[in-house]
Parts: sequence; structure tokens; C-alpha cells
Amino acid sequence: MSGDSDCTRTSPSAGSPSDNEFLPDRPKYVCSLSPDLVTKAREELQEKPEWRLRDVQALRDMVCKDYPSLGTCLDDAFLLRFLRARKFDYDRALQLLVNYHTCRRSWPEVFNNLKPSAIKPVLESGFVTVLPRLDPEGRHVVCIRPDRWTPSNYPITENIRAIYLTLEKLIQSEETQVNGIVILADYKGVSLSKASHFGPFVAKKVIGILQDGFPIRIKAVNIINEPRIFKGIFAIIKPFLKEKIANRFFLHGCDLNSLHQNIPPVILPEEYGGTSGKLDISAWNELLLASEEDFLHDFSQLVLPCDSSPHDMLVSGDADEKQCDDSLRGMKPQLYYCY
Repeated sequence: MSGDSDCTRTSPSAGSPSDNEFLPDRPKYVCSLSPDLVTKAREELQEKPEWRLRDVQALRDMVCKDYPSLGTCLDDAFLLRFLRARKFDYDRALQLLVNYHTCRRSWPEVFNNLKPSAIKPVLESGFVTVLPRLDPEGRHVVCIRPDRWTPSNYPITENIRAIYLTLEKLIQSEETQVNGIVILADYKGVSLSKASHFGPFVAKKVIGILQDGFPIRIKAVNIINEPRIFKGIFAIIKPFLKEKIANRFFLHGCDLNSLHQNIPPVILPEEYGGTSGKLDISAWNELLLASEEDFLHDFSQLVLPCDSSPHDMLVSGDADEKQCDDSLRGMKPQLYYCY
């Protein structure tokens, strides 16, 4: 559909027809979904191909009307991510888009200078990678291994940056937008000292992004080799989880047979009782690092405005930080007890 009511990214006051005449044309959206995924998107996400561009234009109009200074990309393909993540509910998709930007602006330690080359040490450690094969539902499996992190080398926020860029890369695929992802987290060797870095303040930030601030569908979180300390970690996380997401957590312990009921051995590496060979992190690292210019281009379209309305903010800064610090003091005894 036409973009007659489009607003600019950088100036809420620049909306006259004469100004818009000089705006570059946006890339034309071309659907890359297979017929089966088109059907799946219709059934699960309420996505109707014949109304798709109308729905995108409706969301674009809402952004321009309600959040003209949001500083967001307004391309069809970008906005479509948010509609799919919220099953084409306009209001919820708009709030997700606002939250996406709010999260990025409220945590500079994570989002400043965010590019693959900046988190190369994390990638080389193997803290996060993506398995090369999809699961039977067509979903990528994101593998997270906290034991690969040495806190003295860099802060926990570097790990979060690596996870975020991994998700940004995955969500570029329309197949992932429809199918979602699966997380496999291996907590082998996680000590009390390492767990203490993941306090309520960090937990709330991360969960806020994954649940309400990023357009991706997390279909399952499989935890394996979790030590007793994980009870304390999960106690920190759970208050921030919505019931639907909490029900998608599966704790397998050291039982690989239990894991294989959720993720088939054929796509798992030998380390997890699979048949796909040794876990190789090099392919994903190379793919992510080769996407540097794409990330720089995409993120350059997310213009930071000079100010933000208070009601736009998902996280309220000092008050939340104090509340989380208070919670952390209450959680530490529980962590020690579980350990």
C-alpha cells in the first residue's frame, strides 16, 4: 500500500507533502514464506496475506500519530516483525515497538556501540551460539553456556549484548518470525560467585526485553545440568515471568533422555547426547561477524530522539534499580542456602 500518511524518522514536525516528496522510497516487501508457513502464519498469528500490507500501514499510521518522535524504522519488513510477534493486534504490536526502543535507550551499557566486532571475545568463548540444524518445528535452537564466561574478563552485560545480537540476526528471517526459537541453556559448572552477577536488577532488564521488548517468539527454554544453585537463580527470575513463559521452562537436570523428548538427538551435538557431531561455534560466529555492516545500517535507522515522554518508558530508572537492589539483598541468603 502507499505511504501517504508516513512520518519521517528524525523530525516529528516534518510531515508536509512537499517534505515527504524528497524522502527515499522504502524497500518493497516481498514475502519469502513457503506456502506451508503462510498457512501456519494465518492459523497461529492471524496473518492474512491479502491484508498484510494494510495491517503494516495501520501500524505505521499509529506510530506517526501517537509516537511521532519515536525514531523508529518504518519499513514494511521491520514493522511486520512486531505485528507477527503480537498476532496482528495493532495496539499490542505498537506497545511492543515502543518497548523495543525504550529498552534500548534505558540500558546504555548494553546498547551503546552494539555490533558483532564489539562482542567478539564473548563469541569466541562459546557463551552463546546457534545450532546449525533446525528442530522438527522449523525453529532455531539458541545454545547458552554460562560456564564459558569468566567474570574477571568482562562484565555480564557483554554476554547480554551477544545474546541480543544473536536474536537480532535470527529475527531477520521471516521463518523465525513465524516459527519462533528454542533456547537450550547448559548450567554445568555455574558457581555461586558467578550466579551472584545475575541479580534481580539484571534479571528484570533481561526478562523485560525478552517478554515485552523484542519481537521474537520463545517457544521453549530447556535447562540442563542445573546445579542446586539454579533454584535460587530461578527464584530471582520467576517473579518477572508471565505465566505463559514460565510454563515453557523445562528443567532436565542431567537427564539427557528428558532433553531428547523436547529436542531430538539428530540436531544436538555429541555434548548433549546428540548425533550431529561436536558442537561447532565457528559457523555461527563467522555469520554474525560477517553481518557487521548490516547491523550498522539497521541500527542507524533507529534514531535516538532528544527526549522521551515519561509514559513511554518501560523501566523507570532509579526507583526500579533501588527496588531490585532491595530484592537482591533478600535473595542472597536464598542463593547461599541453595548452594
